[in-house]
Amino acid sequence: MDVRSRPPKLPRVAEDEPRTVSSSSSSSPPPKASDALPLPLYLTNAIFFTLFFSVAYYLLHRWRDKIRSSTPLHVVTLSEIAAIVSLIASFIYLLGFFGIDFVQSFITRASNDAWDLDDEAANAARPLPTPMPNLVSPEPIITALSIVEDEEIVKSVVDGSIPSYSLESKLGDCKRAALIRREALQRVTGRSLQGLPLDGFDYESVLGQCCEMPVGYVQIPVGVAGPLLLDGFEYSVPMATTEGCLVASTNRGCKAIYVSGGAVSTLLRDGMTRAPVVRFSTAKRASELKFFLEDPNNFDTLAVVFNRSSRFARLQSIRCSLAGKNLYIRFCCSTGDAMGMNMVSKGVQNVLEFLQSDFPDIDVIGISGNFCSDKKPAAVNWIEGRGKSVVCEALIKEEVVKKVLKTSVASLVELNMLKNLTGSAIAGALGGFNAHAANIVSAIYIATGQDPAQNVESSHCITMMEGVNDGKDLHVSVTMPSIEVGTVGGGTQLASQSACLNMLGVKGASKESPGSNSRLLATIVAGSVLAGELSLMAAIAAGQLVKSHLKYNRSSRDITKATS
Repeated sequence: MDVRSRPPKLPRVAEDEPRTVSSSSSSSPPPKASDALPLPLYLTNAIFFTLFFSVAYYLLHRWRDKIRSSTPLHVVTLSEIAAIVSLIASFIYLLGFFGIDFVQSFITRASNDAWDLDDEAANAARPLPTPMPNLVSPEPIITALSIVEDEEIVKSVVDGSIPSYSLESKLGDCKRAALIRREALQRVTGRSLQGLPLDGFDYESVLGQCCEMPVGYVQIPVGVAGPLLLDGFEYSVPMATTEGCLVASTNRGCKAIYVSGGAVSTLLRDGMTRAPVVRFSTAKRASELKFFLEDPNNFDTLAVVFNRSSRFARLQSIRCSLAGKNLYIRFCCSTGDAMGMNMVSKGVQNVLEFLQSDFPDIDVIGISGNFCSDKKPAAVNWIEGRGKSVVCEALIKEEVVKKVLKTSVASLVELNMLKNLTGSAIAGALGGFNAHAANIVSAIYIATGQDPAQNVESSHCITMMEGVNDGKDLHVSVTMPSIEVGTVGGGTQLASQSACLNMLGVKGASKESPGSNSRLLATIVAGSVLAGELSLMAAIAAGQLVKSHLKYNRSSRDITKATS
């Protein structure tokens, strides 16, 4: 039969066209359950959609809070039971409504395809397929509503009726809050944020933990140096940086260490500090508290009070310094695998409250009096240490110095003496007796979710180089008294940073030996600094520094075209 002689297919009945339904017609569509709904169909769907996502969001947040507080998930409250029932009910409704409609639509399309393949007589004999109404998908409605609502919220943020910082709590959607805040910021400043990415980031993960009022995230490339052979194990070291040559130089230092048999590290101390400042009416009264706190007979009692703050916090020492009637109390404690600033602060607060009974006239001026000292160069950290104190050393063979580092042992020893030691002394350096320890520390800190500001004291380092074996081989070491790192808490829980910690094998807390992961990370930082120091000093000694930067840090690419 000629295909062109086939009768045309009957058009589908549009949803907004009137229909005449006869009870005696076999071709009439059967009544649907939705026809009996007391509300309009679109409103019923909207209600169940809202109910489903609202209770799902509520339950996810409740379960996250339970996991953080170690509460069993099967212990539920009355509100959680109601939410679970509502979730199941709304899911059944949505599944039944849209699932059945999808199946029926699929069957209808299959019937129409079969219709095209039959001849004219078969088409006349077969009952017409029942046309299903084209239900409008709820997504466009929700999207349109969302756009209208978002526009109103943006205007409210711009005029100040809704605080920008409250968007997450008001909307319950962290990414949507970031989008609205971003748009409001562009309107207020009149400057575009194009180029600052928004998509592809989990904003829930930073809520209440890492960053407030986000409007996007910054992309920093992560390179890998290594393998670093340290204490008999190999590590691929992640480094997040925008400085050319840094990863390549550290990688060359790792190679020199590797072919010379590896580096060895020693952990000297492990203790985080916090130093509140308190005041009394007289210096004599302040000195009485100093004697009380430094009395060995009182230490056990103070330790019990301090250690209540955490199952990992263990008070190690208390040192006091007096300035007139003001007393600075430096507490030092172990903190497990956490960097420990919050942990030690809680312990200090416990002790200060305990002292109120014997010293009711104590006036706590601040939980931190800068005798800690955090995120500032300070001699107390350089001398006594803060966080992890590590020394790392390696013996670099003469042939490695010549072939890999392209210089000589004598040149390195002389340069280190005149640059890292004498030059830094003339500059009045505090903990800066090195070539560029801060470069490596910052890059690893950013990659692994550490606090980048603690690079200040964490980069305190003295680099030593000495000719051994009659001056043929090079003994090189770095001593770093204040490496402040953790493998739990803060930015370590973000996906990218967690992946970098996992690359090093130090992700999360160690169950077998609490604190061992953070201590290992500190030694890896020191070993990487050793590699970076070795390579940069060799480049300077061989006159390669400017040449290498021109090669790796000066692209001939037209940046204006790349960014347009």
